[in-house]
Amino acid sequence: MMQLFQKTSKDCSRIVTENYSTSFASAIKLLHKDLREDIHNVYGFVRFADEIVDTFHDYDKKKLLQSFKEETYKAIESGISLNPILNSLQLTVHKYHLHFSLIYAFFKSMEYDLDKTFYDEYSYKEYIYGSAEVVGLMCLYIFCQGDGQMYEQLETYAKSLGAAFQKVNFLRDIKTDNIQLDRMYFPNCDFNAFTYTDKKEIENDIQNDFNNAYKGILMLPAKARFGVYVAYKYYYSLFKKIRKTQPAKILENRIRIPNYRKAFIVAKAGLRNQFNLL
Repeated sequence: MMQLFQKTSKDCSRIVTENYSTSFASAIKLLHKDLREDIHNVYGFVRFADEIVDTFHDYDKKKLLQSFKEETYKAIESGISLNPILNSLQLTVHKYHLHFSLIYAFFKSMEYDLDKTFYDEYSYKEYIYGSAEVVGLMCLYIFCQGDGQMYEQLETYAKSLGAAFQKVNFLRDIKTDNIQLDRMYFPNCDFNAFTYTDKKEIENDIQNDFNNAYKGILMLPAKARFGVYVAYKYYYSLFKKIRKTQPAKILENRIRIPNYRKAFIVAKAGLRNQFNLL
């Protein structure tokens, strides 16, 4: 029966992924089947923590996050949890020996979201590391499947990809973050005076992250390369659309990629992969 409990836990993480992000869920389906469960396990965990700080406004978010953190640490320490999301996470943590410092850094960034509203250069970089780069590194542990040398070789690139995704999210969600959550992640920027120069500087930084990340994608194992490349193309397409949009429009509307465009990205990426053109 223990096997059934473990399967049910992993199913819960998969359902969380599918319900919260159709784009990531689609990209995960393009990974080798050996990798999918563990990526779902990581996504379900980070998604729940993010939900606490972003949407549970009618509850004591600080208390909920502290409880979730303590339960996470206990799940990893004991090797089991009655919380299916945390149980599936600890399975992946132990399977691939994910470094505990990544979990710690992630929670530190989530705690920032409880009360921090403006960021300087240092706190911005620290937040990006804990909220995004470490997620890329957790996934990299899974992609490398125990190959420590490969992990070290690809570590910088995985951090760049996580950072690029997060910074694109910040630009896309700048209105929601500022008006609903009273947050401005980008240092030295003011929502009420967000200029073309501000946007251009941010975009140049994101472009550098994407450029570096692409180099690493090409070096990923075949089991992971196609799925990660599609996720990269999803976000890069979103980034290109944002880059063409005037600052005032960014502040008014959330930029999206329509489903037909996502289907085109997958089809085109599939052709490039088939002919070894990634």
